[in-house]
Amino acid sequence: MILPSKHLSRDRALLTVGGRILTFLALPKTVSALWEELNKPEENLPGTPPRRITYDWFLLTLDLLYALGAIDLDCGLVARRIA
Repeated sequence: MILPSKHLSRDRALLTVGGRILTFLALPKTVSALWEELNKPEENLPGTPPRRITYDWFLLTLDLLYALGAIDLDCGLVARRIA
């Protein structure tokens, strides 16, 4: 679940999704704005399916990032934690 495995592709592993989420957090954002940006259609290579995840998988990823100390929630905004 956290790492890719035989039954979980690399694109759906929580660490991979977490890395994608962190790229969108240059500025603090609301959870809903972050969800919209993550699921925005992107330019894929021809023949590759879009990388979409479910909302519960998105929330699990936010939980993991929070537990790892990578993000904070402040005044309703998700922000990268600066070490």
